[in-house]
Amino acid sequence: MKFARWTFLIAGLAGAPVLLALYFLEGILGRQLPPEINHPELYYGFVGVTLSWQIGYVLIGLDPLRYRPLMLLAAFAKGSFVAATLALVAAGRAPGALVPVVAPDAIFVVLFLLAFRITGSSPDDR
Repeated sequence: MKFARWTFLIAGLAGAPVLLALYFLEGILGRQLPPEINHPELYYGFVGVTLSWQIGYVLIGLDPLRYRPLMLLAAFAKGSFVAATLALVAAGRAPGALVPVVAPDAIFVVLFLLAFRITGSSPDDR
């Protein structure tokens, strides 16, 4: 259970500051990765929803057994971002520089699924 606890706590606590910073970086990102953001509601919506998941990761980390079913949704949340980003890069619709950006999320998908498996095993294996 320690593995699941630390995995989710680290995911939530490491991701939150990055996402909070995005609230202040819209203009800079638009200039460095043109074109500028022309649908700010989607940008800020993404940041808000993703930030709420960081809180969810911390919640799961505080009580992994209780929130074990949410681990699969957490893996899906991370995995959907990774898959979408890689598909966009492959289609030439997003810069290849985003691949290293999503690498930590891809690692967390694996860790979340491993945590799910471990917390479902017998108490001796946790």
